[in-house]
Amino acid sequence: MATIAFIGLGNMGGPMAANLVKGGHNVVGFDLEPAHLAAARSAGVTAAASAVEAVREADVIVTMLPAGKHVLSVWSEVLPAARRDALAIDSSTIDVASAKQAHELAARHGLASLDAPVSGGVGGAKGATLTFMCGGAERAFERAEPLLSLMGRKVVHCGAAGAGQAAKICNNMILGISMIAVSEAFVLGEKLGLSHQALFDVASTSSGQCWSLTTYCPVPGPVPTSPANNGYAPGFAAALMLKDLKLSQEAAAATGATTPLGAQAAALYESFAAAGFEGKDFSGIVEFLRGR
Repeated sequence: MATIAFIGLGNMGGPMAANLVKGGHNVVGFDLEPAHLAAARSAGVTAAASAVEAVREADVIVTMLPAGKHVLSVWSEVLPAARRDALAIDSSTIDVASAKQAHELAARHGLASLDAPVSGGVGGAKGATLTFMCGGAERAFERAEPLLSLMGRKVVHCGAAGAGQAAKICNNMILGISMIAVSEAFVLGEKLGLSHQALFDVASTSSGQCWSLTTYCPVPGPVPTSPANNGYAPGFAAALMLKDLKLSQEAAAATGATTPLGAQAAALYESFAAAGFEGKDFSGIVEFLRGR
């Protein structure tokens, strides 16, 4: 049994920490939001009074935070108090440059580290079916893999420091683009008199098949578990999709990559969020494309 410090116990971090408890580990958690801390406590997480207190005796430190600046701030605060043999894992979705800076911080304090962002949303966090995309040394990955497997179904070592964040950014650019494409197809199908079910039955078994269609269908009916059947309650909020698409475009600009569809997807989600739908599931973009 390992002692794991888990900092950031919100919609994703809370269920992830709970799955580590279910896996037989001692989890000491901290979050600035008292309600998140209380929910984690009810799932068996030991509540710490501060982030520094959470890490003092930890074998592994996991962070799940909103942005790179938060990760760097927390790691700067807690790593000096951590054990020298601890492993630091960041599962936030942040920019590659900040991820590399976090690895440098860990190395400065003599700690092994891994960037390990996730895909799968709140449902994946609750069901322990997340995909982890990991960047860092092979030895750090080998230490982390058994723990990450308690929270996810797929754990992939993508390469050196920052490679996990690079994979996450590329994956979510695909997701954002494909959700818009599927939504546009349903909007066009409606205009042409096709039922949602008919289009789904054809496209889901033809060349249009993709995750955005078959698992997360943006219209009610064909996939009963999709957010479309629950008023587009997230799921994966449009604001988070916009964040990831902006990260993809920052990376594209920094590397000179040409991503015109990624740029257009970012612009559409920015308009969707600005219209007041940042808290809706990102699949609700279909409503925006209908002009509602």
